[in-house]
Parts: sequence; C-alpha cells; structure tokens
Amino acid sequence: MTQENGSDAAQSEMRWNGWGDPAKAQELPRAVRALLPLLLGRIRKPDAPVVLGDVHLEPSALQSDDLEAFVAVVGIAHVDDSAEARIRHAGGRSTPDLLRRRRQHQAAPDAVILPGSHTEVAAVLGVAAERGVAVIPFGGGTSVVGALAPERGAHRGVISLDLRRLTGLIHLDEVSGEALLAAGTTGPDAEALLTARGYELGHYPQSFRYATIGGFAAARSSGQNSAGLGRFDAMVTGIRVATPTGDIELGRSPGSAAGPDLIRVFLGSEGIFGVITEVRVRVHPVPRDRILESWSFPDFARGADGLRQVAQHGGGPTVIRLSDEAETAVSLAQVGRIGKALAKGASIVTVYEGEGISDRRARTSALLTAAGGTSSGEGAAEEWLDGRFDGPYLRDALLDAGVFCETLETATTWSNLHALRSAVTASLHEGITDAGARPYVMCHVSHIYPTGASLYFTVLASIRSDPLEAWEVIKGRVNDAIIATGGTISHHHAVGRDHAPWLEQEIGETGVRILAAIKRELDPSGILNPGAVISMDRAR
Repeated sequence: MTQENGSDAAQSEMRWNGWGDPAKAQELPRAVRALLPLLLGRIRKPDAPVVLGDVHLEPSALQSDDLEAFVAVVGIAHVDDSAEARIRHAGGRSTPDLLRRRRQHQAAPDAVILPGSHTEVAAVLGVAAERGVAVIPFGGGTSVVGALAPERGAHRGVISLDLRRLTGLIHLDEVSGEALLAAGTTGPDAEALLTARGYELGHYPQSFRYATIGGFAAARSSGQNSAGLGRFDAMVTGIRVATPTGDIELGRSPGSAAGPDLIRVFLGSEGIFGVITEVRVRVHPVPRDRILESWSFPDFARGADGLRQVAQHGGGPTVIRLSDEAETAVSLAQVGRIGKALAKGASIVTVYEGEGISDRRARTSALLTAAGGTSSGEGAAEEWLDGRFDGPYLRDALLDAGVFCETLETATTWSNLHALRSAVTASLHEGITDAGARPYVMCHVSHIYPTGASLYFTVLASIRSDPLEAWEVIKGRVNDAIIATGGTISHHHAVGRDHAPWLEQEIGETGVRILAAIKRELDPSGILNPGAVISMDRAR
C-alpha cells in the first residue's frame, strides 16, 4: 500500500510568537483603529515584544545519554534541543500563550522529538517512561486551552513529541467512503489529498490551516460545517494509538455492540492516555454546488429562535452562524462600514453545499423569515467565507496595538441559552471592570443541535495592569459562571490545563475517577501530558 503525502507548504511553521504565516501578519484596519477608542476608552501603549534571539531559557534538563537514547529511535536529524525549536514548542496559541511568548524569560520543553512512524512513537514513549521524561504530544500547535504547556510534573524533564512527520493519506476506501490518514496530516493536506481523488472530509475549524487530523481527534474538534456534516468525533470510524503500555487499534465495523465504544475514550483525551497515530474518517464526494446567503435580525434573541427552528426541522444549511449585535458591528467595521456598524441588529450567514440545496435553502429561508429575519443577499456570507480562517491574525494585531483580545466558548440547551449568555457576559464585564478596564464583549453561535447550541465569546479590553495575571482571575470567574448556569466547560476547545480544575464539577467525582483509572492503566508512570484534562494528583 502506497502512502500519499501532502505538500511541504502546509507543514511550514507558524510565527513563533503569533498566529500563522509571518508574511500574512496584518495591521489593524483603519476603521477598526477608529472604532476601538469609542468602545474601550484610552488604550495603553504595549511593551515591545521580545525578539526570538533574546528569549532566555533554562538549560535543557536532558543529559547526553537521554538524547542518545532518543536518537537511537528516530535518528539524529529528528532530535532537536536548540533554543529555537524549544521555544517554538513552548505552548499553543491562546492569548495567554502569546503573552508569555512576549516575555524574555520563558518555559520550554527540553527537546523536540520527531518520530516518523507509529513504531517510532511507541519506542519514544518507552524511552521516556524508562528515563522519567514527560511527553507533550504536539500536532499543529493550535491549542488554546494550555494543552501544550511544557509541564514536566514529577518528572526530571519534558519533551515535545512533534508528529509532523506522520503525514499522508494511508488508504482511501471509495466503496465504503472511508479514508485512513496519518495523525500529523494538516487540514489543508488532508483535503488536497482527498480532493485529488474526488473526495472531501469537510472539517473546517478556524485552526484548519495548521491543525492536524490527530489534533482534531484528540480535542474533539467541531468545524464550521458542523450544521451539515457534524463534529469531527462523528466523522471518526477508527483509530490507532500508541500508549506506554501497548498499542490499540479500534473501529472494526461501522456499528458494534461489543462492549463500550473505546474509540470515544481517546477522542477528547488530549494525549493523556496515548498518542494517536492514525485516524480513519468518513468522507464524501466533493460538493459540486454552493449557495451563500446572509440574513439580518432585529436582535440576537430572534436570530437564536431562527437557528433553533432550523436545527429542529433538520435538512438545513451546511454552515449557519449567528453573530450578536456587538459582533455584527465589529464585522461591519472591519470592512469599513462604520455607519452600519453603529446601528443595532444581529446577523446570520448560511452556506449550502451538496445535494438538494435549493430545497434546503427554501426550507431554511421560510423558517428564518418567520423568526423575523430579512435576507440581505450574499455579501456578508461571502466576506465571512473569504476570511473565515483569518480571525487570529486580527487578534495578534489587536495585541500589538495594546488591546487584549481572547475567546472562550461553551454550550447549553435552547431553553438555557439566553441565561447562559447573560451570565457569561455579566461575568466578563464585572471581571474586566474590576481590573480597571472597559470591556467589549461579542458572542456568536456557530454550532447548533436539535436540543441546543454553542456560544462563542470574544472579549476586547485595554487592561492596564499585567493582562496575563488579570485574565487568569477573570477566566476563573467566567468558568464558575458557566458551571453555575448549566453550561459545559468547553464545547470544542477542549479541557487542557486551563479548564481542568472545573472538569469534576461537570462530570462528577466518579467521572474523574474513571478517567484517572484509565490513565493509570495505560500510562502508569504518568509521563503523558501531566496536568492536562485531570490534575496530576488525581492521575496518581
């Protein structure tokens, strides 16, 4: 069986202290610069970020014999303890991650190891367990919940296990509609390889350009096409995992009653049980047609009612997103429509792909109209589609201008949606006001279900104190509000270390004991991603 590999371009590294392609880093649009003081008041001038060459790291804790043991597994070209490699693997891409990257003194893994096969992954885990070295699995580096922090726990060192060499289409079963992909394959490479054969996976989170197939699985990702195609975990039909105590391959058939579904144990596990090396997914022929349509609503509440109707009637768009009044205003300001930006109103974008799109559009249009919506043509939907992966570039530009910008997300039932939105918004306002700043909070719904929906918040503020320290307090208060109001601690960003202290309140003490028992069985020395998902003391 010949494995098809993707392009080298998709594997290029992101900016070490920001998002994405360094050549695409952007300045704030003039219209947004003009709007910010109206929203946030006086904006402080930020400290100049440190340059890569001036970052100070502690010396690697690994000894020469440790490095030699890893070299014996993967080869000398694939063991890197240089300062730059360590810094580039020092975390994910949340705003706190990037604020830490702007400091001169930073924590980093002791080395970066790049295995080239499942067998090498398993052997690296064996070396690490024998030598007491923690392992942080690393895909595209896009985590925003602290899952990639170089935490060594009780171990004497920590390595970043970079899976970028595990890439390609291993097998395509066109009869069954399944593709087997190596875990380090990026979203663009996966789609390019499938498109060349006439197929598509169709999983497009905002991190699509850099995130990997294994990362999608490990974080239980949900893409922008979820209304039509479902979450990534619904697309997975099989999985291969290397653990410190043995390998496991799951997914013998499309349906089974042979005990609990163990695939689900690893989906969302964030590397604490094992390292996902291969993922088998459901694929479909590339859609031939696409229709876009934008909608305006008097307010968020009526827009949300329209989404509920669409979700509960079924057969709607492939993509449907509702932006509240605040987010709609900023979206309009980004394209220079200041006058409209200052007006009130929420907005929806819809995208239809695949079969029966005319009927699906007609059914959805009738429901949205009945809920109080007015079609506004293709324009806003086209603008969203063109820029849907570029939001993090704007976040970086805001940080460069002295504006703190961060996101968080949750989900709940339709009956609780407005209460949860109000609670989170109030908590953000109170927390940021207490930090001496004026907040601007935006919200959108991008994932809908018959019984409920996600809520995705973006907050802007000019925090004059240490923004990292201030945000840790604010985020804690928001997480408390989410749990108290019946939301989930994460709909699609995962748990990582940032949400781990609240997991027990969501799944209960017994649920945490189950996860800890699985970890002790598969990873008895606790080397895999210490402190992620479940706290280290519970994992013992």
